[in-house]
Amino acid sequence: MHKSNRSKTTLIFLLAIASLSIILPACKKKVRSDISKVLFSETRNKVFKDLNADTFAVIMKRTLEQGKSKMTNPKLITSFYESKDYEPILILQHLPKGQLKNIPEYLSKTGEHGLDPRIFSAEQISTLTGKFYDKKAIKTKEEAYQDLADLELMLANSFINYSNAMQFGILSPRKIYANYYTKTKRPDSISMIRIFAVKDLKNYLDSIQPKMPQYLALQKALSEGVVGPQIDKEETSRILKANLERLRWKNKPSEKKYVLVNIADFSLDVIDNNKSVLTMKVCVGEGRNKDLTADLKEYDETGLSKDRPFSRETPQLNSMIHSVQVNPVWNIPESIATNEITKDAAKDRFYLSNKNIDVYKDGKIVEDPETIDFSAADAGKIYTFKQRPGDDNSLGKIKFLFQNDESVYLHDTPAKAAFNLPMRAVSHGCVRVEKPLDLALALFGEGTKYQTIKKEMQSDKPEAKDIVLSPQVAVYLTYITAWTDGQNVLHFRKDVYGLDIVLDSYLQRLSAGK
Repeated sequence: MHKSNRSKTTLIFLLAIASLSIILPACKKKVRSDISKVLFSETRNKVFKDLNADTFAVIMKRTLEQGKSKMTNPKLITSFYESKDYEPILILQHLPKGQLKNIPEYLSKTGEHGLDPRIFSAEQISTLTGKFYDKKAIKTKEEAYQDLADLELMLANSFINYSNAMQFGILSPRKIYANYYTKTKRPDSISMIRIFAVKDLKNYLDSIQPKMPQYLALQKALSEGVVGPQIDKEETSRILKANLERLRWKNKPSEKKYVLVNIADFSLDVIDNNKSVLTMKVCVGEGRNKDLTADLKEYDETGLSKDRPFSRETPQLNSMIHSVQVNPVWNIPESIATNEITKDAAKDRFYLSNKNIDVYKDGKIVEDPETIDFSAADAGKIYTFKQRPGDDNSLGKIKFLFQNDESVYLHDTPAKAAFNLPMRAVSHGCVRVEKPLDLALALFGEGTKYQTIKKEMQSDKPEAKDIVLSPQVAVYLTYITAWTDGQNVLHFRKDVYGLDIVLDSYLQRLSAGK
């Protein structure tokens, strides 16, 4: 471009900006930072010598309006910069002494955390940051104003996202899983705004790196390209990335003593002072992959707001075990009554009496259930069913109760053979425990209540009896498909509910900018 034409273009640009600046309140003079002094002092690029802070504020406001759709937290970022008169807070604070160079370095290494660097605009930030440390890269004031606004907002968005991801996880489990009821702390506006006040950027970025031994072990396995037994490299990578994200979620037990059920491992542990004092097999709810051999890639969750669980999947949740019922009565759910009980009763008129199942209508027991037409389509809704205590009771000799909206509990079972199966996702949603009396001892300890439980479970004339557990003990139903044990041996489990696939699909959508 001819020099005179370039000068004319610059003049027109500055006049346009000057006219736009009229929209800023003129009744009160704002005290702005000397952005020229900071930028020129650090970069030695002459184009920064005579930048006008009011002019930049107009560019910044316009860029902010245009870029909202690309931000994860647009309202928070907009509100913050409005309160700061649209100053480039992060650049003014971190450009000096080369601090700004730290951010691209960390963002480019997010693959080590199982996160695509594209989620954090790593490449764009690296390129744009490089322009500011190259005194010849930015050649005009127009370019300086725009690059300054672009970098500031890109940094704000990515810095918040990265900080949140490292400390809370990049995804909210409540938003991607339909059967998720575990208390999980998520970042709030106060924690995010604090990011703008960070002084020593490198120290802060170092401080938020996950340092749990489990996390570091999975990171190492991912970086070394470990392949799990009987699974391919792609699935191993997905499993590792999914479990790294789970470890970043703030939903871990804080109690000294708690019961931990790993749905994917079909196991239960009682943890006391960070050590397992009791472990046993469990049976959990049926999943989408009943035999662990089918290819779950068919469950592509792309585009879904949440996953589509199988109706019998055991939910992820946490609660407090408050009591047990010895020789429990089983209040049979309507779904089981409709799909199983009424069908069996229609085939065999002695089925209900043989199974000690009573039939109720409008809350009153039906004295002669043989007169009922159980083949009717609505029989499971008209009638309710309860199974009396006894050896055939589906809940066995004891159930462990905790408050939850899914009517799920831990319980004994007469079907002991299922514990010998390698794939134990066979229940209707509750968790069957292999050693119920041992669990009762671990919860209650030796004493009168435990002796009562033991005696009643062995009674020839079983009657339902409720026994309060005090103090209550926390219970966590979790889903973990990769972890290391005390000997640093890496374990993998099949994704029987397809929850790794759900999580992975959301990570891929983030990578694609969706």
